[in-house]
Amino acid sequence: MDNSNEPHLAHKTHLPHPYNQDLSHVLRHLSRITATGRKKLANSLSTAGYLAAGMRLIQQHLGPEAVRSAAAGNTHALERPLLGFLSQRAVAAAVAENPPPFTHRGGVPRLRTTWRSQSDFVADLINFAMWPANYHPGYLEQRAVVARGLAAGEDFVRAVHETAYRHTAESARMPSVRLSLALMVLADGDDAVQRALAETYRGYLSSWKQVYAEVLQARNLRLRPGLDLDDLANALSAATDGMVLRSIGDPQSQVVDQVRERSLMGTVALAVMHGFLEPADSPDGLTLEEAVAARLGRSAS
Repeated sequence: MDNSNEPHLAHKTHLPHPYNQDLSHVLRHLSRITATGRKKLANSLSTAGYLAAGMRLIQQHLGPEAVRSAAAGNTHALERPLLGFLSQRAVAAAVAENPPPFTHRGGVPRLRTTWRSQSDFVADLINFAMWPANYHPGYLEQRAVVARGLAAGEDFVRAVHETAYRHTAESARMPSVRLSLALMVLADGDDAVQRALAETYRGYLSSWKQVYAEVLQARNLRLRPGLDLDDLANALSAATDGMVLRSIGDPQSQVVDQVRERSLMGTVALAVMHGFLEPADSPDGLTLEEAVAARLGRSAS
């Protein structure tokens, strides 16, 4: 179905943030050949309606406080359809339930002319969900405050613990983060979803590498030989993902302590930095492996 008669950019101003923004650089899997066609479709009210429906389904099914349905014929078991809730039929049905000002007109045929496959839709939904403009209000301002605290705050250890707790606790509650973690397991063999996840991580890690570079310069630190900012960012990101997964799957583990506002991620971050970094003005010049061997001793063999 052609969307050419539907109002576009001029009417996006009536949508809430960030749906009222230009999404042509965010949605990369739309079924249009020309750049003009892709931009027009990315900014149509119909496309915004599908995205809003998809985001609402993520919230409902991945939580926090997700809505669970009893499995057919068994009131003691819950349905766990993985990504079945983002099927084309489910998304089209959710569009009909969209709240104003989003359109509630849209069926499977139009969805299939917007994205060629469910994988393409899910890939763009990942791009949209993880887009920084979709984060909570004040996110960029908060990030700037965090960077200043890590780079110039008097108590570096406290700044690391506070940053790690806040970031891990917030990530555990974000449906978009939960979606990305769930898709990591399901994306094997799905090129469109894998590319979307890889692009999301590149953007995410790039912003943190800027923070780490500022901290190293301000604190007169350098990475040990053989390590670079990519290694530091990947190590801390992978550890954060693990903490988020553990806190969701095992809330009693206390890897994220809501009462004390502390997380094990703070301790791990300090350990990684202690191992990866050394003073720039008095380095020992050892690789990480050499430094560990010097401190803990070599094997008897």
